[in-house]
Amino acid sequence: MNIHWYPGHMKKTKELVKEQLKLVDVIFELLDARIPMSSKNPDIDSMIGGKPKVVILNKADLADTWATGLWVEYFKKKGIIAIPVNSVGGKGLHDVMKAAEMKVKEKMDALIKKGRRARAVRVMVVGIPNVGKSSIINKLVKRKSAKTGDKPGVTKGKQWIRLKGNIELLDTPGILWPKFEDPEVGKKLAFTGAVKDELLDTETLALYLIENLLLGYKSNLASRYNLVGKMSSPLDVLNEIAKNRGFIVKGGEPDYLRTANILLDEFRSSTIGKMTLERPSTE
Repeated sequence: MNIHWYPGHMKKTKELVKEQLKLVDVIFELLDARIPMSSKNPDIDSMIGGKPKVVILNKADLADTWATGLWVEYFKKKGIIAIPVNSVGGKGLHDVMKAAEMKVKEKMDALIKKGRRARAVRVMVVGIPNVGKSSIINKLVKRKSAKTGDKPGVTKGKQWIRLKGNIELLDTPGILWPKFEDPEVGKKLAFTGAVKDELLDTETLALYLIENLLLGYKSNLASRYNLVGKMSSPLDVLNEIAKNRGFIVKGGEPDYLRTANILLDEFRSSTIGKMTLERPSTE
């Protein structure tokens, strides 16, 4: 499960972020609330340096609410504001904008004291592909000003977007880093669709997902797929799902590919339930 995916436009985006930082007052870093650590590009913090930052825990509507609360407290202890957001319904976005204004209030007040005219707060939006940046921006501006899509890597270039009030957003394409040192990170990014499905074996990926869900969400699996048989291994679960759904091919064998695709789709849409695959460290 060694995933290597670093298209040329990702390298260009990294250079773009560095070039535009001098124009920016505050950073919005988007993370997937289901996998906050795995969806964090480890290069971001070193790239932005000391710029003020607000963490957006996006797709909070798909995540375990209790676990999201743990993550908010985790970031708070590190001096970082983290706000759960549902980019589809827009819940949490008002708090995000307020946090941005609060982060730069001291800087803006200083400019006014020097006799300079108040200007828009400039925000850069960063995050890995398919974490929902474009959907959030579209919700903020209430029109389709940023291109969106279900596949990673849709946004290809930079664009400044003026919002109501006194804030300007700089949208950037999603950035992945050249290599996932921890195979578990690659798996979790694949579970949520942050890396392209065709880069991985779907059936194997589904087995890894089941392995994760058996640790904390076994009852969700049992309820969704009417599992009353063996659940001692991921393969047992996949076989049971195929049998219960009638996904059988010629010869009476389970249709593993169809079963795996259904499982991944229903996890990503939270049809199985609201789930979070990572908890904050206790360090």
